Amino acid sequence: MKEIRWKYRFDNFSKSFKVLKRSLEIENPSEVERGGVIQFYEMSFELAWKMIKDYLQEEGFDVKSPRTAIKQGIQIELLDDPHKWMDALEDRNLTAHTYDEETAKRVYDSIKNNYYPILKQLYDQLEAQL
Repeated sequence: MKEIRWKYRFDNFSKSFKVLKRSLEIENPSEVERGGVIQFYEMSFELAWKMIKDYLQEEGFDVKSPRTAIKQGIQIELLDDPHKWMDALEDRNLTAHTYDEETAKRVYDSIKNNYYPILKQLYDQLEAQL
């Protein structure tokens, strides 16, 4: 059952990740389009950490939080670049609870340049396992 769980979550992650990818291809996004990118990022990140949790639980690890999932995922070399993953978690928490246009622009740039690539690395690695 657990094996099915991370694969099921991968399917949902894959769908949101692909929408995030398409939304990042918009040149000169408007404020509303940037907001959409941030929403797709939040959704993709949430599904990613839960997928990592399910994957790790299948491997026998006890994972309760996004921070624990990221740390353990780095230890088993499922994830690269611990600093970007922790920054991604902090920005996901920030954007989920506040809105400020300058913060939105900064987070959008971070999503495009830092967080999308680490989500892509995770996507590629787990897709190869399927």
